[in-house]
Amino acid sequence: MTTFLAIAAVAAGCAGLLIWVGVPLGRLPGDLVIRRERFTLYLPITTSLLAGAAIWLVFRLLAS
Repeated sequence: MTTFLAIAAVAAGCAGLLIWVGVPLGRLPGDLVIRRERFTLYLPITTSLLAGAAIWLVFRLLAS
């Protein structure tokens, strides 16, 4: 369990570092933003796909 928590902490730190450096997570091509007068809908489709693929890759490498 502590190994999982350590890996989660490192992953969160890496994500924070990427955002701090300026990688536009959440503003990638394919992320949809619909703005109306009093309503904004944000659908991070591409960001979700990339995050899911990265998490899958990490777990796949750890399982080997």
